[in-house]
Amino acid sequence: MNGTGSESRHLSIRIDRPVDDVYAYASNPANLPAWAHGLGGSIEKVADGWIADSSPLGRVEVAFAPRNDLGVLDHHVTLPSGQTVYNPVRVIADGRASEVVFTLRRQPGTTDADFERDADFERDAGMVAADLARLKELLESA
Repeated sequence: MNGTGSESRHLSIRIDRPVDDVYAYASNPANLPAWAHGLGGSIEKVADGWIADSSPLGRVEVAFAPRNDLGVLDHHVTLPSGQTVYNPVRVIADGRASEVVFTLRRQPGTTDADFERDADFERDAGMVAADLARLKELLESA
């Protein structure tokens, strides 16, 4: 592939809590500062969505999928540059527990060579893994 943006990596974590509990907590944007540090330390509701002001990326706009019964937590993050990044996220039942799966996508325009040594992609993967670990810790200790 040559920069088509169609490659991805799935990062997941098992959480020893029922799927409804995990979805209810993770789908509430007000809870994001407690576990999703990749989006920053604060978030506020605005007319068309949410703004994360202390994001490592600067002020970003976040638009979430509507609440649903399918465990879909997809969201779009619009960066200060105007670029929008789509983040597919699912909460899946695993018996009495849950699995949260975050799909980290290859961004359009990234060449094969850049993708193979993409430090930003690896940094993003590490941040997502840390966010998922915090979500697990918060929910399992509640």
